[in-house]
Amino acid sequence: MIKIGILGDIGSGKSFVAQNFGYPVFNADYEVARLYKQNKNIFNKLKTKLPKYIHSFPIEKTEISNAILANKNNLNKIIKIVHAEIRKKLNNFLKKNKKRKIVILDIPLLLENKINKKKDLLVYVQSNKLSILKNLKKRKNFNQKLFKKFKSIQLPISYKRKKSHFIVKNNFTKKTVNDGIKRILKEIG
Repeated sequence: MIKIGILGDIGSGKSFVAQNFGYPVFNADYEVARLYKQNKNIFNKLKTKLPKYIHSFPIEKTEISNAILANKNNLNKIIKIVHAEIRKKLNNFLKKNKKRKIVILDIPLLLENKINKKKDLLVYVQSNKLSILKNLKKRKNFNQKLFKKFKSIQLPISYKRKKSHFIVKNNFTKKTVNDGIKRILKEIG
């Protein structure tokens, strides 16, 4: 099985690129959102660690945002609790898809949390900064302060780009992305 990790800046279109490969995708953001909605155990752990912020189940995204904005240590507390569960979900995904030729890992902190293995292929999604900002501002709950907090825990974009085996240019059209994906799939055979 070939694992392809998708890297890029926040809002560069990593999930869009991941979905267009046509192979099973592990989307960590989606899994985290599901945990907040469905996992009472995660709720109880977060409520214990962050009682001033976490009140209701299913967990509201605004409660998580408020906790992160209030104190930088809160983000680390959330990551510690949620990360272990996401790793379990990733392992289940990999077991379920072990006979597949390729799987795609759409995990925002892939390198930061050392989730990838040396032999995994890394694809960097390159997008224009202005296009990224324009797209981020279209998001329903976009918050500039939250955006900066998340940027602060990420490795530099230049490092991610250097670590990548391939680059897909994303100008937010399907054709450009699909051309880049075809080139990668052809090269890895």
